[in-house]
Amino acid sequence: MTMPTNAPAFADVTASDSTLRRFLHGLPGVDAVGLEARAASLGTRSIKTTAKAYAIDLAISMIDLTTLEGADTPGKVRALAAKAVNPDPTDRTTPHTAAVCVYPDMVATAKAALAGSDVKVASVATAFPAGRAALDVKLADVQDAVAAGADEIDMVIDRGAFLAGDYMKVFEEIRAVKEASGNARLKVIFETGELSTYDNIRRASWLGMIAGADFIKTSTGKVAVNATPANTLLMLEAVRDFREQTGVQVGVKPAGGIRTSKDAIKFLVLVNETAGEDWLDNHWFRFGASSLLNDLLMQRQKLATGRYSGPDYVTVD
Repeated sequence: MTMPTNAPAFADVTASDSTLRRFLHGLPGVDAVGLEARAASLGTRSIKTTAKAYAIDLAISMIDLTTLEGADTPGKVRALAAKAVNPDPTDRTTPHTAAVCVYPDMVATAKAALAGSDVKVASVATAFPAGRAALDVKLADVQDAVAAGADEIDMVIDRGAFLAGDYMKVFEEIRAVKEASGNARLKVIFETGELSTYDNIRRASWLGMIAGADFIKTSTGKVAVNATPANTLLMLEAVRDFREQTGVQVGVKPAGGIRTSKDAIKFLVLVNETAGEDWLDNHWFRFGASSLLNDLLMQRQKLATGRYSGPDYVTVD
């Protein structure tokens, strides 16, 4: 198997189960009180009008506009793609979103609908959202999505294996998915709400990055606890430290529960103050959200006109 780009510096660490465990459990413990206090403090930063307008446009450009429902139809996916390309038909200066995220069987539909645009097609894979399937089934899921034209793959880790301490299984699975993804960028979803502790989130972040993740992602959006400022701050610290150590930059994607412009701007402040300006770009930071876009559009129009739009201003997803 081809060694992913992130791993050579950690060849000794990943040589065996014991060396990988020793490394992950040797990471500094997380001061939960300090982490949550810093996240809360950064969330109180005041953003003035000019900066707010910039932040709203930046947040729009970072959204992975997502539909992951059993009732998804080709028509719904095409409508979502049209909204991604042109979020506000009344204002052509509105940025397009970063990507449209769908199940593998809808990738071809999304790809066709987005032809000629710069919007990427992302596909969840690896038996999303539970990740409970054999590796060959997960890899077939990935290969189907890539063959249909996916630009990005959002995989879920085996949380059961991780929580049981079988870190090598998780590492090897991420490596295998990375290889199956080919040129598609790989986002590795931890489902932070199921990892129980901040220490586990830090370990998962480093494990994902060592294994070759292009992005580390908080959540599927399918559980009770999804992205929070604190768990995202912790992951931003991890990508910052990983780049300092290896020179490799990895993106971060909080997903689930980010619904308002105010929330999105708080996360952008976290990015700027923790990882730095290099991550303030949709190549390195994404929001996994759909309802967020409507609020950003309404806030954008309020800044332009001084008033909120009526309820029929934005489309209902």
